Amino acid sequence: MATAKKATAASAAPAKKRTPNAAFMKPLTPSPALAAVVGKDPLPRTEIISKLWVYIKANQLQDASNKRMINADAKLKEVFGKPQVSMFEMAGLIGKHVS
Repeated sequence: MATAKKATAASAAPAKKRTPNAAFMKPLTPSPALAAVVGKDPLPRTEIISKLWVYIKANQLQDASNKRMINADAKLKEVFGKPQVSMFEMAGLIGKHVS
């Protein structure tokens, strides 16, 4: 009965709409190595990561045994600097290739 009261109270409160962080929405220019994968136009960081995932999935670069690892092809090896990275490490490595 106590959980029913909590659920009612939570649903009665108006939901606040999150506003996106302006730093994530600022268009960034990719380096030539990154531009080979995502295009040369300035894009927000979120779009760059999204386009990278589209490229990774289209070329089946996720490791078959551990989906958190990404196997770099020739284009991504220039960006990552090594043959395999984790999906969490990828965002940090991309930061070096945008301005």
